[in-house]
Amino acid sequence: MTNWYTADPHFGHENVIKFCKRPFRSASHMDAVLMQNLWAMVGPTDALWIIGDFAHGPKAKDTDWLRKLFDKLPGAEKHLIVGNHDLEPTQALPWTSVTHLAEVRDGPQNQAHTLCHYPMITWNHARRDALQIFGHVHNNWRGSRNSVNAGVDVWDYMPVRFEDIARRAKTLPVNKHWADVEHNAKEI
Repeated sequence: MTNWYTADPHFGHENVIKFCKRPFRSASHMDAVLMQNLWAMVGPTDALWIIGDFAHGPKAKDTDWLRKLFDKLPGAEKHLIVGNHDLEPTQALPWTSVTHLAEVRDGPQNQAHTLCHYPMITWNHARRDALQIFGHVHNNWRGSRNSVNAGVDVWDYMPVRFEDIARRAKTLPVNKHWADVEHNAKEI
């Protein structure tokens, strides 16, 4: 089983196309491409982690539309890390788990990494090379050396594996507040 991560798909949300300069003609075009990209990567035995903002806009209140969308998602497990736009109808879908924060074991050392919709400065095991994977900021910020944005807007509208996130983390700058919150920690 492979864990796949993505954030901020904003299924059904017309305005996100303009706000984030997404290259789609309409929300239905965007939804189709995002779903196609998920199916191109996420296998039938894999886990899909949506790190917030699954759907937004008027359709996000339509339980029938949401259920049909959810039923199209690939993977054996579908997890939701609750974002600011994940209303009760989204949270009520039959996710494998629904939580505001999760620690997921992944990577070559099977390390527990922290998933939260919002970027954080520190988290459990941050001093021991655990990454934080977030969304929320769309294309405004890719993250820092140990806290990486998994949003569709910075990953070509594709889900990503931990290996992709770890590789990107090495190219990002150290968070300028790291020393403020983790005294005597090595610079990650």
